[in-house]
Amino acid sequence: MKFFIDTANLNDIEQAYDMGILDGVTTNPSLMAKENIVGEENIIAHYKKICDIVEDKVSAEVLSTDLEGMIKEGEMLAAISPKIVVKIPMIKDGLKAIKHFAKKGIRTNCTLIFSAGQALLAAKAGATYVSPFVGRLDDISQDGMVLIEEIKTIFDQYPEHLNTEILAASVRHSMHLLNCAKLGADVATCPLKVFEALLNHPLTDKGLAQFIKDAESMTAVVEA
Repeated sequence: MKFFIDTANLNDIEQAYDMGILDGVTTNPSLMAKENIVGEENIIAHYKKICDIVEDKVSAEVLSTDLEGMIKEGEMLAAISPKIVVKIPMIKDGLKAIKHFAKKGIRTNCTLIFSAGQALLAAKAGATYVSPFVGRLDDISQDGMVLIEEIKTIFDQYPEHLNTEILAASVRHSMHLLNCAKLGADVATCPLKVFEALLNHPLTDKGLAQFIKDAESMTAVVEA
């Protein structure tokens, strides 16, 4: 499974990259606004900074919802760096935009996927990634993992025709992440805190404390 970090915060991206676990970045307008990134020039400059940190796969979302606007914005974003993946919403014009970008060799991430049917449409249109939002489904008392399983089952039936990867989004905690991995999602995107939560285990803490204590005893013996 590939790990993407879901943020526009440069410090968080650098931390995940330095841990050696980072395969890409996903952003959205809300995350950019959280970092006070407003205005086209500032947005472009910020994406350039993100691309300077990571090796590839930086999802940058269009703001328009009409075909002409999405194509214009998407081509502008793709021109920033070959690392950019254009993020397109799951709407009819979005599918048309995905088809356009696929023909031009521009990678896309179809976002706001909440059903297997939507994922199938996006894959047929040529999306590089589909992003099912597992956490938001949980919020309305639906099991997001069922959606991941349904999409995986469908995509696996047609490996020669559907090359789209499943990018599990709205991943809120470590169990979300691990369950997506068990079900075979290609990618999970989540905040830094979710990755850091995987580091923690009480037996690791206990063992490390014992190792430190024993090391201090050994040092004391040597010095004596």
